Amino acid sequence: MHLPDGIIPLNQAIIYWIITLIIMAIFLYKFSNDENKEERIISIAIFSVFTITVTSLSIPSPLGVPIHFFLIPLIAILLGPLTSNIVSFISLLVQAIALNMGGITILGANFIVMGLILSFVTFGFYKLFEDINKKVAIFTSTIIGIMAATFGQVAILLLSGAMNFDSLLATLVPFYLFISIIEGFANTVIIAAIERIKPEIMEINKI
Repeated sequence: MHLPDGIIPLNQAIIYWIITLIIMAIFLYKFSNDENKEERIISIAIFSVFTITVTSLSIPSPLGVPIHFFLIPLIAILLGPLTSNIVSFISLLVQAIALNMGGITILGANFIVMGLILSFVTFGFYKLFEDINKKVAIFTSTIIGIMAATFGQVAILLLSGAMNFDSLLATLVPFYLFISIIEGFANTVIIAAIERIKPEIMEINKI
């Protein structure tokens, strides 16, 4: 889902960067007031390394296009949307600088899609369905979060004039729906394992 540098006009990329910097400033301020921020810093460091590593892997798929998993929905469910946004920003920055994934000018747009939208939509729907059935909540919220991010990316590309709506729907939507279903199942299994092995993680205050 990483958009490359140059795919949208520079003036639009700057606007996304400004929005991103404002959002990150608010998040870091809230984070600085967290009473468990020392423990959370460790979690952010661990999950950032994990996210950078896993999302950089290309996994073959029957659709003929390599799959890159997100992991941000998992972090949003475990630690909350503010923490997952910080992890997303760090991961995108390292990937852009060191791994040639995405880019610097486009980083703001990528963060809005893979950080802001993905984190808050996933977490919001998880909390909405959590009391009904936790496994259903994890699976459903992961799918909805990834699809919301997909349509966020579609909106950015349409505003840039890079692609037309029909092409985007025909290519991005089926592909990321496929990924979201796989990641939804994976998150359900992972969180079930965490609840058995290290249940205290699920009790961490989610911010």
